[in-house]
Amino acid sequence: MGRKTILFLIIGVLGAYYFYIPLPDNIEEPWKVMQTYIPVNIITNVALFAELLGISHFIDTLHFLMSFQDVPPTSDENVTVMATTFNNVPVRIYVPKRKAKMLRRGLFYIHGGGWCLGDAAFFNYDFMSRRTANRLDAVVVSTNYRLAPKYHFPSQFEDVYNALKWFLHQDVLEKYGVDPERIGVSGDSAGGNLAAAVAQQLTEDPDVKIKLRIQSLIYPALQTLDMDLPSHRELPQFPMLTKQFMVRFWSEYFTTDRSLEKAMLLNQHVPVEANHLFKFINWSSLLPEKFKKRHSYNSPTHGNSKLAKKYPGFLDVRAAPLLADDNKLSGLPRSYVITCQYDVLRDDGVMYVTRLRNAGVRVTHNHIEDGFHGAFSYNGFKIGYRIENQYLSWLSENL
Repeated sequence: MGRKTILFLIIGVLGAYYFYIPLPDNIEEPWKVMQTYIPVNIITNVALFAELLGISHFIDTLHFLMSFQDVPPTSDENVTVMATTFNNVPVRIYVPKRKAKMLRRGLFYIHGGGWCLGDAAFFNYDFMSRRTANRLDAVVVSTNYRLAPKYHFPSQFEDVYNALKWFLHQDVLEKYGVDPERIGVSGDSAGGNLAAAVAQQLTEDPDVKIKLRIQSLIYPALQTLDMDLPSHRELPQFPMLTKQFMVRFWSEYFTTDRSLEKAMLLNQHVPVEANHLFKFINWSSLLPEKFKKRHSYNSPTHGNSKLAKKYPGFLDVRAAPLLADDNKLSGLPRSYVITCQYDVLRDDGVMYVTRLRNAGVRVTHNHIEDGFHGAFSYNGFKIGYRIENQYLSWLSENL
């Protein structure tokens, strides 16, 4: 056997070891999932290596490498696309070109990316906004917001909330031909977190006269207290979002101090004086049996109160919407929640569905048994098109 053949075999074995992750049997198009994961994994490891060498912060490197996915706000034959600002927050607006027979519904969309990454200009988000506007004959506002690590909570929340409040002004709605009684908010992942948070805030804001008709949350991140849910235990290394990186994103949302991240990974970051909040995220009572399986609930291990004093944001309901009490939840609009079986954030969404229903909110829960985090926003997957069709069908009927 020649040297080239041996070298090729070694490279093949190392490549398989590095990139291959066994996937459940019910995952559709498994090799396409792996092909999508490989560049994500490479970019992630390049960013980690750059941080280890002291060249660049992990998130800054990711942001730079992902910025090449941006596309300009170009109109097409179906949709007019405009870039502007709402209360100094950059947004993209998508308006169908066909003549409107009546006022259009409006959808305010918030992109994901762990409060650190993402942009309304990303190809995937731009493509989805175009399809949404065209299929629903709706005005879509896709918002940006300041990102970590340069900006921390509550900057992201405040940007999104201020942009949404601007959109809800009567004169702005009239300018874009939007029906004030048919407006919804939607978002995926960290965007789902922000969508849930601003929807809650609107219910208590006396200055906002126009209220939301619906909220739609796509595999949202909703709580910061318990990093030992069944979905965390079952899926710590599952692509496209591992537990380690989800905790890193959560931590970066509040601080660049890595001590919070370490405490969260050990589930030892919540001080004893915040013990009363655990009732809102106790998965032993909020998860249906199919999600609890044989997992045993562990009583919280309390951490040093210094972290909570330095970074109180992780105990703030605006960052963790699952911490809202029932009175606040009861005022929310009709809701649609997408969760995926193979997603470390699965149980956040499932618990929120339970809490919303307990509070009397009308909820449609679409649990995707063969779904994974990112399936909705990665183009080219059959499962992604199915989730999108279900999502748009629900919006068509309820918005």
